Amino acid sequence: MFKKILNHYAYTAIFGIEDSLVSTVGLLSGIAIAGIERKTIILTGVILIFVEAISMSAGSFLSEVSAEEIKNNKYNAVKHSAKHGILMFFSYFVAGFIPLFPYVIKQISNPLIISIFLSLFTLFILGAIAAKISNLGILKRGLRMFIVGGIAIGIGVLIGIFFNF
Repeated sequence: MFKKILNHYAYTAIFGIEDSLVSTVGLLSGIAIAGIERKTIILTGVILIFVEAISMSAGSFLSEVSAEEIKNNKYNAVKHSAKHGILMFFSYFVAGFIPLFPYVIKQISNPLIISIFLSLFTLFILGAIAAKISNLGILKRGLRMFIVGGIAIGIGVLIGIFFNF
């Protein structure tokens, strides 16, 4: 039973990290490709991370509390769901700074490439961790998260290129 509960929390964290990496690097890549200055990219990234971490946290809390109320009782639903919301907030928040970090370091001449690389690498590791928790194929799951996340990141880049007036 404990392992099932632990896995449920792990999946909440994995979802928060994955969503943060893909959303943040997708946005940052799109606006970096469009030639926006570094200071604006950093500001945009920080705003995105804060707003989306709060949004994902609220969404996680509300979906968990609704599911708990339906299948269990109302007494434990809010406490349990609040833990998921808090975990979602911190996993999204912390992971969001991975793709933003290269833009903060002024000595890095091409933060776009490093941001994408760090995000894809982290997505692969995250997929491998999820596979390990689930006792599934580590390489296959790592590659799946790498590819799906990479496609989403690529879309951000393409939109930046397409709408770069």
